[in-house]
Amino acid sequence: MNNRPHRPEHPDLYGFHAVSEAWLNPARRIHKLFLLDQAAKGFESLIAEAKAAGLKRPAPQILEKRNFERLLPQGAVHQGVAIACDRLEECDVQDLIIRARDLPGRQVFLILDQVTDPHNVGAIIRSASAFGAAGIIMQKKHAPELTGVLAKTACGAVEHIPVAYETNLSRTIEVLKDNEFFVYGLDERGAQSISSLMQKPGNPDKSKIALVLGAEGPGIRQLVREHCDALVKLPTQGAIQSLNVSNAAAVSLFAVLGQ
Repeated sequence: MNNRPHRPEHPDLYGFHAVSEAWLNPARRIHKLFLLDQAAKGFESLIAEAKAAGLKRPAPQILEKRNFERLLPQGAVHQGVAIACDRLEECDVQDLIIRARDLPGRQVFLILDQVTDPHNVGAIIRSASAFGAAGIIMQKKHAPELTGVLAKTACGAVEHIPVAYETNLSRTIEVLKDNEFFVYGLDERGAQSISSLMQKPGNPDKSKIALVLGAEGPGIRQLVREHCDALVKLPTQGAIQSLNVSNAAAVSLFAVLGQ
């Protein structure tokens, strides 16, 4: 994860959904709101909602398109809305475990082993939020920031699901095991599909689950894979049996939470 210093004069989030969810999130400290003139009217209700909720928010800065787009990465799909804000407070795996205790039903974490593409991570965060996962764990050294294109792809889900950063994923898996989590690695060499495993009655206990997904191509690293309790595969049957990692995450989450 990049720990570069924050520059409040530059937008961190852009796109309507990413910005609106952050705007209404009490945990976000927002420094500046940038709007194109044609987007200002559509944001008025959110400004009023934040004010009614007692949130301290800056007055919007209405910019011309040329000046607005100078602040953003080239080609950014921004919908005329952007904010400069502080990052959300960081947490670790112990924080996730404590938070999950109060959640109803099955507790599920996703562990991303060197999944670095921000589009993929953003899509995974969106799916995790949609299916009700309890949190996401990423390796600190190889994690994209929860800003920019990642947050845009996540459509505001970064405000709703906690993300923990850990230095050593193998050690993190052992911490989860010590807290009664059963850890499954998603691997095409798995002996059984995740859907059949979840439908099978009896042990192991399936109330606490962590799913490990690796980067496309290399997959889960060997040492991380060896720390998993079991390897499972997706229930694919066609000629193409591998999925994009974000699609694999969505299918896996449906198998453990959506049925």
